[in-house]
Parts: sequence; structure tokens; C-alpha cells
Amino acid sequence: MSDLPFTLDQLRILKAIVAEGSFKRAADSLYVSQPAVSLQIQNLERQLDVPLFDRGGRRAQLTEAGHLLLSYGEKILSLCQETCRALEDLQNIQGGTLIIGASQTTGTYILPRMIGIFRQKYPDVAVQLHVHSTRRTAWSVVNGQVDIAIIGGEVPAELIEYLEIVPYSEDELVLILPISHPLAKLDKINKEDLYKLQFITLDSQSTIRKVIEHVLVMANIDTRRFKIEMELNSIEAIKNAVQAGLGAAFVSNTAIIKELQMGILHSAHVEDVNIERNLWLIYNPNRYRSKAAEAFSTEVLPQFASTGFKDNLLKSSSQKLAAKNMDVSMYNTDNIID
Repeated sequence: MSDLPFTLDQLRILKAIVAEGSFKRAADSLYVSQPAVSLQIQNLERQLDVPLFDRGGRRAQLTEAGHLLLSYGEKILSLCQETCRALEDLQNIQGGTLIIGASQTTGTYILPRMIGIFRQKYPDVAVQLHVHSTRRTAWSVVNGQVDIAIIGGEVPAELIEYLEIVPYSEDELVLILPISHPLAKLDKINKEDLYKLQFITLDSQSTIRKVIEHVLVMANIDTRRFKIEMELNSIEAIKNAVQAGLGAAFVSNTAIIKELQMGILHSAHVEDVNIERNLWLIYNPNRYRSKAAEAFSTEVLPQFASTGFKDNLLKSSSQKLAAKNMDVSMYNTDNIID
């Protein structure tokens, strides 16, 4: 077999150029000179005998061949990283890396506490937390860039077959008000009171906002009658706006524990309305699972999970083992028919 027409370094450079948008920024991110980056790409194009970039625009744009090489290159680099982590893991759980993914609420308010507990027991394990949208997080788990993740949105349909999706816990969503608001004197308010409030929300594409609106509609609340005062792009910004008296908002109960303890926000329940969403643990059963990931799953995750999580996890593992045994049995010589 002839030598490969590319190196891992060239694939890393190609990926960096696309991620950074230019040869110069890619060089800066890789701590090399721009001429060195340009030379590597020129050599790569000569070895492959195809152009990888359109040189006409200001931003580095891939050709069709460039997109194809990048797609396979990312898989190759991901597998290389997985190989290195598996080799490191042969020693013991005292070293290595654990990469956890999360959507916004879980990544901001739940995972840091979990990681703190884990690091107390395993201080030599390097832990990375990647907080992105549910969709991007799910893709990262499928591609092996993230070991495990806790998400609050729906997994994209095209990824479900590649993931193990285990019910983790329920997340209650509550109405928060400024402590100076007249309704802040009440623990429960009527549905009709909602239409009198000025609301602060996440943007219309937010998963949490869609969940809230869906549950409210199911409770016969007409969200079209809500008076939206402003839309913000983070939960922290929403909490600060409510605290400043600019309006009311629905947020996760886990996001306001500290504010409720300090008495700077008021949480009110809407009569006859219970707003909850499911949180899910996802992982790729076909990827290498490190000892650190196993320890985090068995020792830390159950501490914050709903009743039944361990059973769900064991059931999922049993189903995976049964499926693997079935695949093996298909190759048993006793099952071969002449």
C-alpha cells in the first residue's frame, strides 16, 4: 500500500483554518507562522492533486474536495484522540481526561457542582465542560468529542440510533418576580394574573422557551396574550433584569437557588400548573468509555438524579450487552447453514 498523501499535522492545520476563518488566525491558534501554514496546505494540495480552498474571497472557503477531506479528517483526528486517551487509561483513573457536555441550564447550574465532587476524589483527572445547544452537544457525543452529556432538549432524530439516551431527572420551571412586585407577597398566583405581567424571555429559538410555552399551552394558558418586555440571550441576564424590576420570567428552579436563599428574587407557583421538563443523560455506546467516565457515571451522577436513574442506566447497559451478544451469536459456526 502506498504512503498516505497527508499527515495528521496537515489535517490539524486544515481543521484550524476552517474553524478560525483565515490562515493567519489558524497559525496563531497553532502557535506557528503563517508561511508555515500556507506551505503545509500547498504541499497537501500538491500531494492530493486537488485544490482545497477557493482563493477568491477574503475568508478561507473550502472547495468540494476540501469539504470532503475535512469531513474525514475530523473523524481521523477524533479517533486519534480517543486512542491516546484509551492508552492513558490503561494505567489507572488517577490520570487522563474526562470531557462532559451540557446544554445551557445544566452546564451552568448543575454540572459545576458535580465536577467539584468528582475532582475532590480524583484531583489528577483533567475535566473539561463543554456547554452548547442540545443539538451541538449531541453531535459532539456522537463524534466522540464528548464522553457523556446531560441535556434538556430533544436529541435530533438523525442521531438517536447512535446514542444511548437515559432519563436522568426532572427540571422544574418556575415563575420569578422582583421582590418589590405586588404578586411577590403570594406563593401562588392565578392564571389570569400572568396576562398582567411584563415578561422577560429567552429568544424565540431557545429550547427552554419552547418547552415552557408548550407546557403553558397544555395548561390552557394563551401565551399569545403574554406581554413580552424584552428578549435576552442568557439566564443570568434574565435573572438580573427581573431583580432590577424590569419584569417577570420563567426559569429553571436550579438556576435561582442562591437568589432565593439571599431573598433577592421571589418564586411563585401558578395555580394548577406544573411546569417540568426531562433531563437526559446521553453517551455513545460504540465509543471507548474511559475509567474516569465510568467513575463519574456511577459515583457522581446518581447523587443529583431522580429515583430510578440507576435502574434506567442498568437497563440500558443490559440491553446494550444483549445486543452485542446477539451480534456475536450471528457468527457462531453452529448457526451456519450449508
